[in-house]
Amino acid sequence: MKKKISIFGSTGSIGTSTLNIIRNNLDLFEVSTLVAGNNIDKLIEQIEEFKPKHVYIMSEENSQLLQSKYQNLDVYYGKQGMIDISNLTDYDIGVSALVGIAGLEPTYNMIKNGKTVALANKEVLVVGGELIIKTAKESNATLLTVDSEHSAIMQCLNGEKNNKIDKILLTASGGPFFDKEITDKITISEALNHPTWSMGKKVTIDSATMMNKGFEVIEAKWLFDVDSEQIEVVVHKKSLVHSMVQFEDGIIMANIGPKSMEIPIAYALNYPNRMKNNIEKLDLFEIRNLEFLKPDLEKFKCLKLAFEAIKKGHSHQVVLNAADEVLVNAFLESKIKFIDIPRIIEIMLKKHKSEKLDTIEKILNLDERTRKDTQKEIENLK
Repeated sequence: MKKKISIFGSTGSIGTSTLNIIRNNLDLFEVSTLVAGNNIDKLIEQIEEFKPKHVYIMSEENSQLLQSKYQNLDVYYGKQGMIDISNLTDYDIGVSALVGIAGLEPTYNMIKNGKTVALANKEVLVVGGELIIKTAKESNATLLTVDSEHSAIMQCLNGEKNNKIDKILLTASGGPFFDKEITDKITISEALNHPTWSMGKKVTIDSATMMNKGFEVIEAKWLFDVDSEQIEVVVHKKSLVHSMVQFEDGIIMANIGPKSMEIPIAYALNYPNRMKNNIEKLDLFEIRNLEFLKPDLEKFKCLKLAFEAIKKGHSHQVVLNAADEVLVNAFLESKIKFIDIPRIIEIMLKKHKSEKLDTIEKILNLDERTRKDTQKEIENLK
């Protein structure tokens, strides 16, 4: 029987990669739900090809256009529409690929309903890790990961349930500035020039500051139930070793493979079985050597701040994420300098007093307050 797939973020890079896997494996999968933001043209293309039962588009106007074009399609829009579509249960796997905190409540709803979720939105665990993991246990939901590094860790741990983790070795590309000086002269185009991966603007800037790796450290803490002291970031510029796990006997298990997001996505969709693909295999004789380097936490202050946020508690992680989203956007709009991103995040973390966040509403409330306060700090620069 085919697995029914719901994709939250179908028009983004993870969503389109997921649909490509489905396109090439129509004997295994079919599309149940497509959730998009404002890209109506791309969503229509996807509807035409994959014939979903339910779709979501942000605006009412676009929803009416879709409803008039496809009378038998179940169309949702707006805030309530997102809540309603994320509470549907007529699918087997939900792919959570919405960008930023927008993915929190839909993912929470899927998990609350006991579904299997393939998580491609790291912010969900950064801002809601404690609540998400607790809810997943209570509802017997299955939480898989699509992030290449965390998928690598998940694969290294397969069959190792009774063996204690000594350390997770989380690999990082190092971004565009690992071997360069970080100054107040860094331009937007320089920060967006990632040496290895082609990604959206937000995650590319986060990679340049290494905040993206900081978020992944927090994600790993929640996914694999380890302390921050058990997670070490290792810079590996070739991006062929996707991550490693060191066990208490000293043995290190490494996940090595081609640089393609379709591999971890396919693994999550067909977990725990692997799927054949047409991606070019690695030639170990061509690789020749695998170099690993230690990141400078004073140079990449965002990574250091992520470790500090873990120690300070859940609400500090919400502040970390909210401030970063506002500041990255401000940098991309030329309102602040690159070096202002870690500087203002540190200010926001120092100002924050820990709060207990045991509901989605409390998390979203703190997120909104932090965004407003961060905006004020930006205005104070003028």
